[in-house]
Amino acid sequence: MNPTELVWLRNDLRLDDNPALALARAQGPIRVLFCRTPGQWRKYQESPARLGLRAAALSDLASRLAALGIPFSELSVDIFAELPAALASFCRQNGIERLWFNRETPLDEQRRDQAVSERLQAEGVAVTACDYDLLVGVPLYNQQGAPFRVFTPFYKRWLRELDRQYPASPYAEPGSQADSLPPPALSFDWAGPFRDDLWPGEEAAARRRLAQFCEQRLFDYPKLRDYPARPATSTLSPYLANGMLGPRRCLAVIQSRYAELGRDWREDGWLRELAWRDFYRQLLLHFPELSRGKPFRPETERLRWRDDEAGFRAWCEGRTGYPIVDAAMRQLNQTGWMHNRLRMIAASFLCKLLLIDWRRGERYFMNRLVDGEFAANNGGWQWSASTGCDASPYFRVFSPLRQSQNFDPDGSFIRRLVPELAPLDARQIHDPPSDVRRQLGYPAPILDYRAARQRAIAAFEALRDGH
Repeated sequence: MNPTELVWLRNDLRLDDNPALALARAQGPIRVLFCRTPGQWRKYQESPARLGLRAAALSDLASRLAALGIPFSELSVDIFAELPAALASFCRQNGIERLWFNRETPLDEQRRDQAVSERLQAEGVAVTACDYDLLVGVPLYNQQGAPFRVFTPFYKRWLRELDRQYPASPYAEPGSQADSLPPPALSFDWAGPFRDDLWPGEEAAARRRLAQFCEQRLFDYPKLRDYPARPATSTLSPYLANGMLGPRRCLAVIQSRYAELGRDWREDGWLRELAWRDFYRQLLLHFPELSRGKPFRPETERLRWRDDEAGFRAWCEGRTGYPIVDAAMRQLNQTGWMHNRLRMIAASFLCKLLLIDWRRGERYFMNRLVDGEFAANNGGWQWSASTGCDASPYFRVFSPLRQSQNFDPDGSFIRRLVPELAPLDARQIHDPPSDVRRQLGYPAPILDYRAARQRAIAAFEALRDGH
């Protein structure tokens, strides 16, 4: 009889399209392990909402594994440094001869996996590390052998690699290996509340949403994605960020939908977003300083950020006096999610107009987001702050008023999230007159856009001039 293979799940709580799970099961009987590390999660400022969704996904996964006769266990430590000893002890007690896991890209996770591998191998336990949870699971380099620093050439190279690898089916779910087991009793004292009405915590719900999006909205996504009042985006980011949905499954559904119409799947606009996901994660492999809170452009470390606690609190609470910014922040605070166009608007307001260090915004988002995934959050904030890879030029400073008029033209999104402004018409709602603000109890703007824009540009130009 083959020895039992141990699959260590981390941020990949799914049965479908799970390389480690499928490849281990192909070798023989498996058992599955999850390690809770609440101290580490606190260090990463993971939000109660994200932890809540993780708990729901874990409960769903454990029940489904039990139905397949696959044993599921949970280890509890506080931080990553305690894992090598804990896993070694678990393997000894359970006669485990091989451990499987899917690689992860942040620096701490790479170091964790290296420490675990060294400890287990020293004790005679083989370790198999499967590909990163990316569509293109190998690091990509340009013609000079250097990492890509700009997205567009990366994307072209990425598409060529996809052509080389695919069509390839997603990894299959493991089949039943024994009679069903009773579902394990799990404790989720580390989890917080999340909007399960918006993101049910079952893998089947993620798969249904993917199918519905590709069936109903995929082709309209490029032209409607920037309008937050429209249900045009996939809203799959919490499932992708928490590993409840695999990237190969996303690609397979895209390809199937395009094949039905005889069109080229490589032209899909949403596929480009999956490439951005790979791009930001691969950056962590090539530039470990990103995992240490450093800007991609080291010269921007000398930027003179402002200390404006009142401005920061107004931004956090959605009372800046700029309706589209306030609507965005209230959406985040109420749901744990924010539309991508609004993320750019809100981030630009904080780091450019308020000239507050982007890392404060990055942390605030992580403390609130149900889809708070480090690589994407860091990449997005550094893009907005003009400190990052392929970032927005420093002189591009979003006008909240123009963004509001362009992407919420009739004000319907603002009315939904800033209800005190609901009585206003489409002309006034983007920038209510002073007397109207007083009547409705809505604050005056906390800054003057033109003056704040010039202040930001001057701060960046001072870097260029060597100050």
